[in-house]
Amino acid sequence: MNANKLISLGRKAVKSEALALSEMADRMGPEFPQAVELLLAARGKVIITGVGKSGLIGQKIAATLTSTGTPAFFLHPTDALHGDLGLVSKGDVAVIISKSGGTDELCELLTVLKRVGVKIIALLGKTDTALAAQSDVVLDVSVKEEACPHDLVPTSSTTAALAMGDALAVALLDQRNFTPEDFACFHPGGGLGKKLLLRVSDLMQSGKDVPVVRHSATMKDVILEMTAKRGVTSVVDEKGSIIGILTDGDLKRLLTRSQDIFSLKVDEVMNRNPKTVDQGQLAVKAAKMMEDFRVTSLLVADKEKKPVGIIHLHDIMQAGVL
Repeated sequence: MNANKLISLGRKAVKSEALALSEMADRMGPEFPQAVELLLAARGKVIITGVGKSGLIGQKIAATLTSTGTPAFFLHPTDALHGDLGLVSKGDVAVIISKSGGTDELCELLTVLKRVGVKIIALLGKTDTALAAQSDVVLDVSVKEEACPHDLVPTSSTTAALAMGDALAVALLDQRNFTPEDFACFHPGGGLGKKLLLRVSDLMQSGKDVPVVRHSATMKDVILEMTAKRGVTSVVDEKGSIIGILTDGDLKRLLTRSQDIFSLKVDEVMNRNPKTVDQGQLAVKAAKMMEDFRVTSLLVADKEKKPVGIIHLHDIMQAGVL
């Protein structure tokens, strides 16, 4: 086995597919927004269909559309012609995928779909075919050559069709103002669901577990509170609003500068620019704040800047958000 040869072949295949995508992107024109408009205007469902490798790509496109707010399902042409056309109704939009642009099963299915009143969007590798002529919108997903060294196995062509499907999905979610919260409703399971569903309020420490000291507190009181509450404490004023924070890191730095820290008041040494987060914020965004500010915890404040909780990076990691 020649490792260098294999690496070279792998790189060549990836670059070939990347070039095909770049060239397809440059060709995209007014047909693309026309396809998006058709899909947005659909009164029914979106039907994705294709044969062979194109069919497999179609299944993925259907799944992507469905998870981003555009109900879609994959319909195999053969199954459709043998009874499953009952799933199709006027007002639906069909997305047909074909490298050759002339697959017999697709041509036969297209005729029936047109008769029912279904609009047709075609993702075709050849745009001068009968299938193209019968379609309402044609998106050119042709490639100069496959990544396969014999220019036979669908590789670059299937990647191009998949990318065009993704492009349609992205454009649609933008036009529908589809939010991460919307996505979470369709994808509540797994790690992705946790990232999109878990909020600061789900993971924060609250009530008696929130570290709080008054601005007039002695350093002895501060250290006792920090020791009991995971090495950090908020500092509040007479109204109970947050005016500062002190962490174990601050305390260690203070020890290098002062010989008698117990003679100090907390408002003399606290950090007056504490980072806070709203309890309704997504936990993953709180984690991003911690990363940006290089801290391991955030105070959770209400609208009056009063401490209602504290969230630690460890809690976020333990919940599987990261």
